[in-house]
Amino acid sequence: MKKVGMTQRCSYSPILTIVVFSTLFFGFFSYKEYRKMIPVPDFKHQKPFPESSNTSNVGIQETDKEHNDGKAKVETKGGIEEKFQDSNDSNLITVEEEEDDGANKRIVFPLEECDIFKGDWVFDNGTHPLYKEEECEFLTEMGTCQKNGRPDSLYQKWRWQPRDCSLPKFDAKLLLGKLQGKRLMFVGDSIHFSQMLSLVCMVQSVIPPEKKSFSYGRYTTVFKMEEYNATMEFYWAPFLVESNVDPPTRRDGTVDPVIKLESISKHGDNWKNVDYLIFNTYIWWRYPTMKVLRGSFDDGVTDYVEINQNIAYESVLRSWGKWLEENVDSNHTSVFFSSPAPSHIKSSAWNNTSGIKCSNETTPILNISTSLDVGTNRWLFAIAVNVSRSLEIPVHFLDITTLSEYRKDAHTSIYAAPGGKLLTQEQKSDPATYADCVHWCLPGLPDTWNELLYTLIISQT
Repeated sequence: MKKVGMTQRCSYSPILTIVVFSTLFFGFFSYKEYRKMIPVPDFKHQKPFPESSNTSNVGIQETDKEHNDGKAKVETKGGIEEKFQDSNDSNLITVEEEEDDGANKRIVFPLEECDIFKGDWVFDNGTHPLYKEEECEFLTEMGTCQKNGRPDSLYQKWRWQPRDCSLPKFDAKLLLGKLQGKRLMFVGDSIHFSQMLSLVCMVQSVIPPEKKSFSYGRYTTVFKMEEYNATMEFYWAPFLVESNVDPPTRRDGTVDPVIKLESISKHGDNWKNVDYLIFNTYIWWRYPTMKVLRGSFDDGVTDYVEINQNIAYESVLRSWGKWLEENVDSNHTSVFFSSPAPSHIKSSAWNNTSGIKCSNETTPILNISTSLDVGTNRWLFAIAVNVSRSLEIPVHFLDITTLSEYRKDAHTSIYAAPGGKLLTQEQKSDPATYADCVHWCLPGLPDTWNELLYTLIISQT
């Protein structure tokens, strides 16, 4: 048994001691490096960013927005390759959707056989970004990279193209129609807070100013759409179960997290009667072992034990799954789980040996001959897949990991605003320490996650 902040003596054989010490030393070093990258935002004081020239050998020729022919030209060492926005029509289905004025609108959906999470990034200056940074008042300094000084904007103009079908064009009014009288809630960490802001920006332009509002609470952030009697919400629960980093004053990443396994009802009571629940938990799982409380936070208990990260992660997701099965009616509520959102800490992963983390990256990873490994914990990914599939209640698995691993260009980098404060010039000149390669610019990659979510939501009906 341990107490928070104390160490524990142990006695092992010499060989085992060496192995354990080496593992923990590597894990601690990785943890210290990763911790620099994970400033948790002050949700009430956030704004935008900038970035610089790419050191890779890929260049982009922008297409004419008014005369976009449906393809983007990607310039590589070997020449110019044209990437087309084509699709296999046999994997699409067209339906008629009635609009408010009684007219019918044709909507094309991918069939269930099409894996919308497998595909390619296509440069598309005609349809992306889906909104402009300066036109969404609800964005925070956490992700507004342009406002924060990032000089390039190509990262906003990439569209995800599934290999065997196409995603339906995002239609804000159609989504709001599906949300009429309903609640949609993102649950998890700051990555999900960013995705919630993204979805707000994707729909807010079609809502009259007097019919929309935004409010912050200790745990819940709410965007109200009065015209539709609907809400989009974010609930802070980075481990899903109870933890010592749940309170607002302990979310800056400087506190070693301690969790209470199986203690989920305190958070879960806030998830009841929600129509669309989208969960995640990943970026706070950054240490080889996890500190698990023995007792209750309410009683002021500080004793903990350390257990293997994978075991703790599965235990948490089993507790989450049990809560779902006991509290969620699948006829009323649709449940989603987002796979790990990757970070880009080592530029050698994409063959940029002279790079520093994700700084100065302006294009996705487009040409790579070997399998990509940017350091995502695939054990946790596999656990999330297995648990989601094993539940009696349907869980839609949002496999955003691989498609996001190619987006080294989309991070906030040195244009982040940890704690609501922009980096100083001195800090910007030290990207090895200050570049945030965990969080993402908006508009940007989280918009694509929401396009995928949108596809699943509207395909359900």
